Amino acid sequence: MSDPTLRDTLRAGLHRVRTQLSRRGAPEPHRTARTVLGGSATLAICLLAGYLIGTSASLARGTDLRGGRNTDLISLVHTGSQRNAVLAQEVSTTRAAVDRLASRSGTGVDPARLASAAAAAQTVPLTGPGVSVMLDDAPSSVAPPGLDPDLLVVHQQDIQAFVNALWEGGAEGMTIQGRRVISTTGIKCVGNTVVLQGIPYAPPYRIQAVGDPVRLEAALAASPYVHNYQDYVAAYGLGYQEHREDALHLPAYTGGTELAYAKPLTPTATASPR
Repeated sequence: MSDPTLRDTLRAGLHRVRTQLSRRGAPEPHRTARTVLGGSATLAICLLAGYLIGTSASLARGTDLRGGRNTDLISLVHTGSQRNAVLAQEVSTTRAAVDRLASRSGTGVDPARLASAAAAAQTVPLTGPGVSVMLDDAPSSVAPPGLDPDLLVVHQQDIQAFVNALWEGGAEGMTIQGRRVISTTGIKCVGNTVVLQGIPYAPPYRIQAVGDPVRLEAALAASPYVHNYQDYVAAYGLGYQEHREDALHLPAYTGGTELAYAKPLTPTATASPR
């Protein structure tokens, strides 16, 4: 106990207890043991309470010890996602303006080549037959005692497994939760949500792919990673639905296309070895 004020307070309290005991005189013989025991217990409780109060004050140092005021990371993610949605709309508006200006510039670029490049970049809407897949967490009512809860939820690697299989099956375009997927799209887990292009989404997760339905279904059936997810569907009740679609309508990709990558640090002089 290192707090001088707390030490002095406890000493003063101990002195008062001893003074009161001395004023009462010698106790009766049949009450001696009980009185000493009661006084000792009271003193011990006072000392323990003082120590706990002092320790709490020392550790807190002005900090609110209640957990309810800790920063809610999930709310921060949602706030960031709202900002991302606003920026995505600004990007879409700016890109549309650039496209209009480019069409008037008369640069001599073949319009067919421009259309082909836009389709490959997923920046134009796409309509056609395809396949839709839905993935969902298992209901909480089926959780066996002692089972790791992570086995009962959809993870980013599960979504990625289906996306990769559909690309391998010749998908011409794809969306997750209605947002167009491109070659640089990243899928991340944050808490119990999946973040796609900076925006968090809760389950169920819906994937739609335009392409030859027969090839897409065959690619899903051949993927060992899809089989692994289906094993958990059978064992723990994870949600899974797969449907062939006659006509899917995928929106154009409206996000940024700039690549963000790591850069090496500038080499610094190091001490020569001894």
